[in-house]
Amino acid sequence: MKIYTGAPDSNNITDAILRLQFIVDNIPPLLLEIPESDFCHKTAPEKWSKKEILGHLIDSATNNHQRFIRTRIENKPAISYNQNEWVSLSGYNTCNQAQLIEFWKLYNAHLIHIIKQIHPEDLDKTAIVRTDDEEMPLSFFINDYVAHMEHHLRQMVEY
Repeated sequence: MKIYTGAPDSNNITDAILRLQFIVDNIPPLLLEIPESDFCHKTAPEKWSKKEILGHLIDSATNNHQRFIRTRIENKPAISYNQNEWVSLSGYNTCNQAQLIEFWKLYNAHLIHIIKQIHPEDLDKTAIVRTDDEEMPLSFFINDYVAHMEHHLRQMVEY
């Protein structure tokens, strides 16, 4: 399978949309090929299984969904979460594999729709990164979301 090879451009939301659409269109079948025993296997108690990594990507989608909306309507919202606690409390390792993959796919298809609705002048609106209270523009969060997903998907599958 050929990966989308366009060079990421931090100011180009069209590039982020193309990369995210490629992921939504091509990655779910690869995830479904992973045997359940491999998908939920943890290499160490403190490490996430592939299933938990996918759950983490759902949590990331949830929090970025808020960023993509709230940054446009609120003055510098601060949106953050404790990723380890979210994964732990969500119990992703006991979820149905196919259902989890489908939910992740549909959520990201919805985020593509949301990103396409963003007016260019809104891309410079800022939100607070809670880890260091730094302000970042909405365009950063969109591109970072896709790059973060690509990083984790490469941990799970070769594409």
